[in-house]
Amino acid sequence: MTTEEELLGKLEDSTREATRLQVEALESIIERHGGVPYLHRHLRNYDAPIDVATFRRVVPLSTYEDYSDDINRLADGPPDQDQPLLSVDPLVCFFYSSGTSSLKPKLIPLFDSSLSKAATYIAQQTTSAILRRLFPPRTSVNNKVIPFLYADKLLPSSSPMEVILGSNVEHQMYCHLLCGLRNSEFIDAILALYATGLISAFSVLESKWNQLCDDLENGFLCEAISDAAMRSSVAEVLGGPQVDLSMKARSICQDKNWNGIVRKLWPNVRYVKCVTTGSMRQYYPKLKQYLGETPLLGGDYFASECCVGINLDITQPLESTRYVLLPTAAYFEFLPFDPDQIDDVSKETVDISGVEVGKMYEVVVTTFSGLYRYRMGDIVRVVGFHNSSPLVEYVMRAPKLLTDIITERDLIFAIGKCQPLMRNETEIEIVEFASFLDSISTPKRLKVLVEVREEHMFVKEKLQESILVLRRICSVLEDNLGSLYRAKRDKGEVGSLLITIVKPGSFDKLSRVAFENGASASQYKPQKILRKHEFVSFLERSALVSVCLDPIDN
Repeated sequence: MTTEEELLGKLEDSTREATRLQVEALESIIERHGGVPYLHRHLRNYDAPIDVATFRRVVPLSTYEDYSDDINRLADGPPDQDQPLLSVDPLVCFFYSSGTSSLKPKLIPLFDSSLSKAATYIAQQTTSAILRRLFPPRTSVNNKVIPFLYADKLLPSSSPMEVILGSNVEHQMYCHLLCGLRNSEFIDAILALYATGLISAFSVLESKWNQLCDDLENGFLCEAISDAAMRSSVAEVLGGPQVDLSMKARSICQDKNWNGIVRKLWPNVRYVKCVTTGSMRQYYPKLKQYLGETPLLGGDYFASECCVGINLDITQPLESTRYVLLPTAAYFEFLPFDPDQIDDVSKETVDISGVEVGKMYEVVVTTFSGLYRYRMGDIVRVVGFHNSSPLVEYVMRAPKLLTDIITERDLIFAIGKCQPLMRNETEIEIVEFASFLDSISTPKRLKVLVEVREEHMFVKEKLQESILVLRRICSVLEDNLGSLYRAKRDKGEVGSLLITIVKPGSFDKLSRVAFENGASASQYKPQKILRKHEFVSFLERSALVSVCLDPIDN
């Protein structure tokens, strides 16, 4: 077995030879997959071997739509290996992407590629080695984790596989919490892919703690959980009535003081781990309330398409989270990005040796599993180098349309400026939000939909007072939505911003629709830039009040 020192040594060696290994990775991909229809139609007029410059010149940048027909044929299967579509390797399964531009997720095929498996294995084992160095396994207790994950196999999980692989996300969260309470003394860590998954789980704890304590006391699940396999497996974990544990948990939760609740319920927990960068940053303050003094560790940059980068210092502050790119995981290119010129598409990509510190880029990957010069839609900033491999910060999702007038990052920043005003003047907390560019109205206008935790300020008796506050919030929003929005607003190309307050739970209902359409519960990210009228209409049906700066619009 490879030791931790050997794994970390291999990472160091690979990052020292990043440029050479990148060329070798691309050559391996072309040699193995150059004959598949997607690549062949671009490379057939060129003699082998194809060098890097030729590949980048003749193979166009691609998006999911360029593969959707082939992927749908693969999904309709079984695939014909005599006429491979995207890869010569056998199809294993599909990953659901975490992209959220549609409620129906993208399907990312996973092929049985030895090169891909080797790269993924090294990445995962290296991250495990980094974690074990910080938190060596304790021999004095039976280490377990609460996994707010909904796929894969976890050996030290406090939840049985029937829960992890269940079909109802809310029921799975509930069972994860219940099994975690049953093993409260043994919980070493709490895991999720993204911060939003933990926020949802702790929201279930806040609303269902009494029923959780009842189930713990009774030794079986409440009737609301109907899945027979989940019921029997959780009953086995509970091992009969746990009266003392129930009384202890009830005494903690009945105060409804959720600050530091993690350490109160799980006294031996050493860390919580999830991704808190990009759009997940908005959940960080609320997450820290739940965690108290429990360390929050950053995740790695692993996407459905490939492993992109490793977080070498998982204890670094949220605002300093950075990833070293993995030179053997895929062939990487970087498309320069300027948030003030998102309609500029004339730029060429650069490779890892051509990136500049301080500049932002969209990540482009050619993978071992059938994606070629694929625009991932992730914007990163290069902040330095680890040996010769770039260190990057994740910034946001890339704008998808040339007509976009704000970025995801602009909206998150602007809402952050409004949150203190809302809290101070109304004692109301913003819990979720999204925007939508209404191009049908004349002039077109930006709508911002905001979910609040409490709705008492929006009853009829307080409506006028609320409208005055929301007018000020509209003004703050408009002042902080970025230079591109401001320029178009000043030119009269965009009308005044409209803010709509929706009822608590509205975005959760939207996520449930996404899960019903196949979205991955582990990877789901609430949308920030809505692009479909039906999503907006869905949320507007829960509207409490809508306000903009123009008096005639109230």
